[in-house]
Amino acid sequence: MKPIRVLIAKPGLDGHDRGALIIAQALRDHGMEVIYTGLRQSAVQIARAAIQEDVDVVGLSSLSGAHKSLFPKVVQALEEQGASDIPVVGGGVIPAEDIPFLEEKGVNKIFTSGSPTDAIALYIKQLLNKETVEAPKRIAHIGIAVESIDAALPFYQHNLSLELEAVEVVESEQVRVAFLRIGETMFELLEPLSDNSPIQSFLTKKGEGVHHIALEVDDLTKRLEQYKEQGVRLIHEQPKQGAHASQIAFLHPKAANGVLFELCQHGEEE
Repeated sequence: MKPIRVLIAKPGLDGHDRGALIIAQALRDHGMEVIYTGLRQSAVQIARAAIQEDVDVVGLSSLSGAHKSLFPKVVQALEEQGASDIPVVGGGVIPAEDIPFLEEKGVNKIFTSGSPTDAIALYIKQLLNKETVEAPKRIAHIGIAVESIDAALPFYQHNLSLELEAVEVVESEQVRVAFLRIGETMFELLEPLSDNSPIQSFLTKKGEGVHHIALEVDDLTKRLEQYKEQGVRLIHEQPKQGAHASQIAFLHPKAANGVLFELCQHGEEE
């Protein structure tokens, strides 16, 4: 199979390339052919090099703060050279608030400082194979740990005016679950049924409150495989049975700054 060819470029007057060289080596370690154009390249020079080298993707690095000007110029230069089919990714010292602007201007993906190099390499492979990880479909539910569903229900039913749709026992988790719909999502009240329940451990440590956020995905098994490739910490590496005939798996909270995310794939609509 032909190796992926990547052009790494430093547009503008930025004189620091240590990060770009680290990324270049990391991509080589993943079997890619990497061409580095060196410092202080213009947008036109970068576009011409990308075409001459017949690369599959262009990676831009900027530490100067001029990324909002420089990155779109490279995208434009590629378009003017008839090479708009070459995707552009970027990284460096880029504030989060600038990411939507850059993506709107045609940069496929921005990797902020500290992004794992494995994640960058995996994204490039998936991008070119048209296998990029899609965003979850929606928030399926928000799980709330309670000591007693019967004691907690009046607030949700009477004060919030939510309708109780069902109550179900999930034996595998030793938990009783009450489902209350709110718009397109749900609140799930989680009551432990034994001291061995993860919900009881949560209540003992933190008390009642938000336990997890569940995200609905289409192909849970594939999603878990992709996360493992990216080095995302998982609690469950394989799907397990959840409520409402769903398949579920949890990401480790350390992967998401302390937030416990559940991924779920429904066999049928909630």
